[in-house]
Amino acid sequence: MTSTLSSPGVGSKPRYEILDGLRGVAAVIVVMFHLLETYSRGVPYQLLNHGYLAVDFFFVLSGFVVGYAYDNRWSKGMTFGNFCKRRIIRLQPMLVFGTVVGALLFYMQGDHPAFASIMDTPWWIVVLLAIIGGTVVPVPQSWDIRGWAEFNPLNGATWSLLWEYLANLLYGTILRRLRLRSLIVLAALAALLVINVCLNIDIFGVLDARNYASYTIIGGWSLTPDQLLIGFSRLAYPFMIGLVISRIAAMQIHITRHGFILCSVILGAILVMPRVGGDNTANFWMNGLYEIVAILLIFPLIIMMGRGSTVAGEKYENICRFLGDISYPLYVTHYPLIYVQMSWAATHQDAPLSTHIFMGCCYFIMAIALAYASMKLYDLPVRAWLSAKFLRRRN
Repeated sequence: MTSTLSSPGVGSKPRYEILDGLRGVAAVIVVMFHLLETYSRGVPYQLLNHGYLAVDFFFVLSGFVVGYAYDNRWSKGMTFGNFCKRRIIRLQPMLVFGTVVGALLFYMQGDHPAFASIMDTPWWIVVLLAIIGGTVVPVPQSWDIRGWAEFNPLNGATWSLLWEYLANLLYGTILRRLRLRSLIVLAALAALLVINVCLNIDIFGVLDARNYASYTIIGGWSLTPDQLLIGFSRLAYPFMIGLVISRIAAMQIHITRHGFILCSVILGAILVMPRVGGDNTANFWMNGLYEIVAILLIFPLIIMMGRGSTVAGEKYENICRFLGDISYPLYVTHYPLIYVQMSWAATHQDAPLSTHIFMGCCYFIMAIALAYASMKLYDLPVRAWLSAKFLRRRN
């Protein structure tokens, strides 16, 4: 999110507008994926089936942007402490805001049968978990107040930010110091983790508990051995290959016209692809192979295409800027609305299909509006104030 979604300021360096736009495209697809997931009968039947792969794309993009923005700053005097302050200022305000939104909407989600514990939860526990959730510290399963064992039960989508923080810590302490060859070797080894999860090889013997999502990369949001392995596997290769791309100038593919449209179509096609192999258990391996190709090859390819292309015209530049600006706020704030939508759908199963479609569109519009408003009225002013107070200009 950089969050897996956010891009740090890069000073005098030129921005890659297409990559900003692609971050927004992926964030919008994540919202649509979650809205439609409410009506899914299970993982093989999810509409916009591979929308969850957007997180893996975000991690590739995050590695590229962090390397591009910060690699040359260390020799100019930037310290690890200053790097951490920059990342906290970029990530933390919206994380706090998203958690507060989750707390405010928590009791509005209690009608869903899967959230039976909500109405039995005292308000002071909600407040306590909001404070903890705003620090990105994951809560153990014994503190779960929803039933999904999420790192942050008030806003489950923020799970990827914990891994984003880990990526930034690894970069600031170790990865930035590595020679390119060493980084490539580590990325190759990390690719084996992706293969292990996607093909259910289970070399560490901890994946038995994920039968619901076998032969996918789904997971990473709980403090259990299988979820921690999946989360790290989703982070390690994408983030490091993003760093590799940022350090090799030749790793770009030049597209003279319509680069944003082409990259968006490819990314969208990957994320909305139906389950490969269907629901036949004998063919589940096909889906795992599809996700391996998407994560290891296609997502880095899209980053290289976006890096080597320019936006054709002011109209597309404005679109990319808008999508990039709202991407992180949209990702961080939308999921509490999804909880509410799930509860509404569960208690209105007999409503006409047209009503469900209308309500889904309303929640989508609310998610976009909330993201834009929180960015303009909260995130930008708060970050500007924090930057002025805690950052030294020369770094």
